Amino acid sequence: MQLIDIFERAKAASRELLLIGDERKNEILLAVADAIMANSAELLAANGRDLARMDRNNPLYDRLLLDEKRLQGIASDMRHVAALPSPLGKTLIDKTLDNGLHLRRVSVPFGVIGMIYEARPNVSFDVFSLCFKSGNACVLKGGRDADESNRAIVDLIHQVLIREGVNPSVVELLPATHEATGEMLNAVGYIDLCIPRGGKRLIEFVRDNARVPVVETGAGVVNTYFDAEGDLRIGRLIVNNAKTRRVSVCNALDCLIVHQSRLRDLGELCAPLSISNVVIHADEAAFDALHGKYPDHLLQHATAESFGTEFMDYAMAIRTVPSVEAAIRHIAQYGSGHSECIITENAQTAAKFEAQVDAACVYVNAPTSFTDGAQFGLGAEIGISTQKLGPRGPMALEEITTYKWLIEGHGQVRA
Repeated sequence: MQLIDIFERAKAASRELLLIGDERKNEILLAVADAIMANSAELLAANGRDLARMDRNNPLYDRLLLDEKRLQGIASDMRHVAALPSPLGKTLIDKTLDNGLHLRRVSVPFGVIGMIYEARPNVSFDVFSLCFKSGNACVLKGGRDADESNRAIVDLIHQVLIREGVNPSVVELLPATHEATGEMLNAVGYIDLCIPRGGKRLIEFVRDNARVPVVETGAGVVNTYFDAEGDLRIGRLIVNNAKTRRVSVCNALDCLIVHQSRLRDLGELCAPLSISNVVIHADEAAFDALHGKYPDHLLQHATAESFGTEFMDYAMAIRTVPSVEAAIRHIAQYGSGHSECIITENAQTAAKFEAQVDAACVYVNAPTSFTDGAQFGLGAEIGISTQKLGPRGPMALEEITTYKWLIEGHGQVRA
């Protein structure tokens, strides 16, 4: 089958989707959520075949893994999306000109959204639910690592859509090949917006080769700054949670920046990390402060490559700085614009950090692990945008709509 056929079917289905009301969409999303739990055995079996091909020590293994609890979470997120207000048909501007022309700017779907992602089968469900609710068809391009899982997921969604009398081409899955990626990036006139979700190499390839519009969901090189006036008790909790909750996700901590006056507390600050066997790549001052207070086999000297690295593993860097200004400069040089955090009890220092740090999400005294569409109350997310033009941060329903102008007159002509 030519991929152009898939693109054409998705484009046609996107027009049919415009005629389905929000209440009906919600019913279908709830039906899919129920089907996830009713067919969990089949989904987990397909996922098991993918997992069998991957080394358990691979950081992507956790991203690839589905289990009963994660399926319950996916179904819950889909029900949450169904319960959210529709992002469509909102009047953003409403005015009447002096000549009597009535102008309205209203929110509408993009049309067809192309999604390119790696070993994350949950993304297949998240993208479908958000796109369907927002009136967009979606074309999915997953990686080889998750192909069995993605095919089982899309087959299940298609079964529900057919049963509910909806064109199943509102969600299509491309082959897990590099050639399919290239065709999607060149599907001008069919793909209205492309969103890559994965590592730095994938995102750069999409950005550099796409002829269709792209929203960058950048790699997450995440920093946390422990200030001279940081609270050690909450600092321990924040650093440990940001690093170890799930190491393979983009909001995980990669570099702890510590004020030089707090080096005496660094051993206690990092102590919980040793329970998870986190390898620390420390600069000279931090290494000396941790020597004898952190397990020797987990403590290494930092190199130039340690900073600006998205570890996606039980590993992180530590950089010592003399001031909040130096911490901000470090983030400007090595951060990716994703999520950054400061731990401080000084309101002025926190305000300076919030104002000067250039990132989609900036935290004060809370871990970056909260950067997530569901955690932000958005139901789910299609990705975390790190660009400034268009959506920024967690992208959900409103971020995958655009608008059009509706102009109503009664015979007015322009002079």
